Amino acid sequence: MAQSTVKMMMREFDAYIFDLDGTVYLGEALLPNAGETITRLREMGKRTVFLSNNPTKTREEYAQKLTRLGLPTPDSDVINSSYVMVDFLQRRMPGAKLFVVGEQSLRDELTKAGFTLTDNASEVDAVIASFDRTFEYRKLQIAFDAIRHGARFFATNADRYCPVPGGGEPDAAAMIAAIEACTDTKIEAVVGKPSAYMAEAILGLLDLPAERCIMTGDRLETDVLMGLNAGMAGALTLTGATSEAMAAQSDIIPTYIIHHLGELLPI
Repeated sequence: MAQSTVKMMMREFDAYIFDLDGTVYLGEALLPNAGETITRLREMGKRTVFLSNNPTKTREEYAQKLTRLGLPTPDSDVINSSYVMVDFLQRRMPGAKLFVVGEQSLRDELTKAGFTLTDNASEVDAVIASFDRTFEYRKLQIAFDAIRHGARFFATNADRYCPVPGGGEPDAAAMIAAIEACTDTKIEAVVGKPSAYMAEAILGLLDLPAERCIMTGDRLETDVLMGLNAGMAGALTLTGATSEAMAAQSDIIPTYIIHHLGELLPI
């Protein structure tokens, strides 16, 4: 269905927003044409910013990684789901006590923002689910007890898996599903892509009309859908989680389908 979009002429935008894993790099290597394309866009005076659902690194760490891979990037040009979660909670539950099903990077970000982390289920105001490679039964038990005591339930992202060289790692969707299954409680909000919370954060950073921006990523259900819902163009790159056959079967129709980032350059 969506294959016809690949024939559309690529137009020029003021800002180019990139997903990271599976779009700009995979593991510790840039994907083909990624470095050259982003460098060329910058030479053309375009804004290039980066957006990730993965909360296992801070904005600073993502910027350092991009710089190490040959794309010098300031921290301020990266937004990830932990950054959006901090903003979300500060607006709605300032000073809340949290139980985090997540890794140390997310815990540190929340603590730095002034939130108290606790394992005492009776004290928890909100359970935060995230990508967690340290997930264990003890964490599930505390989340279960806290929600049964009335805690609210949010997540940084709902990706099913995170692409890595040679395959993938189960992502936050697995943690969300486990907690939902045992508590019979649906997640109240997911702040990462494709949510409006993430779109508002990136458009606020750019201070540009949505129609002058293009969101590029390797997932239709997160990257492309967020861009389209926010009024941006949405480009699906076939370098990561989504194949051309999968795109053809999807109800989400990107503005463009590209085989590598080099195809983003306006003709």
